[in-house]
Amino acid sequence: MGNREDLLAGARRVIIEHGVANVTARDIAWEAGVSLAAIGYHFGSKEQLVTEALLDTLGTGIGDGMGSAIREAKDLALLDGFAALWNRIPAVFAENRETLLASMENAVRMMRDPVALTRMQDAIEEGYRGVAEDLAETHPDLSPEQALALAKLDFVLSQGLGVLWLLSPDGRIPDGDTLAAAVAVLHDEPGPG
Repeated sequence: MGNREDLLAGARRVIIEHGVANVTARDIAWEAGVSLAAIGYHFGSKEQLVTEALLDTLGTGIGDGMGSAIREAKDLALLDGFAALWNRIPAVFAENRETLLASMENAVRMMRDPVALTRMQDAIEEGYRGVAEDLAETHPDLSPEQALALAKLDFVLSQGLGVLWLLSPDGRIPDGDTLAAAVAVLHDEPGPG
């Protein structure tokens, strides 16, 4: 690994151990085994390094977990696959609890930083595309627009349910069957417009 990758890995370890608010640039540099100046050289600031480390970790933890659940349900009808995905997501949240919590801490900081906020908005678009690709691969009958619309719904649900799960990890969030039942009710209504 190079210094950039070492810094990302070091930042992930320190963030998980100490939380976003308690991470220092020195902690990250020491954990990564690189100079303090390397943070500025590769990322511009500790805050940008933290953002990149968390985006990467969420993408590989929760994003890959979602993708895996979508692929596992490829032989199911869309609504049944949707239910299966959301029945599995609490386990994905549990596997990534500390990263999810650190991401929530970082989100508040990012909302006050226009550069970080722009990066997060770009990452959200990347997240939509990634989920849409998984849906299009497992359900080739979906149009690109349909896959993207479903991906956006899944992404929004992951954000909202992630927060609710952190507040109540003992199972008080809606399960996939409940969410699918709600979508089925909406399906019977005429579309907007």
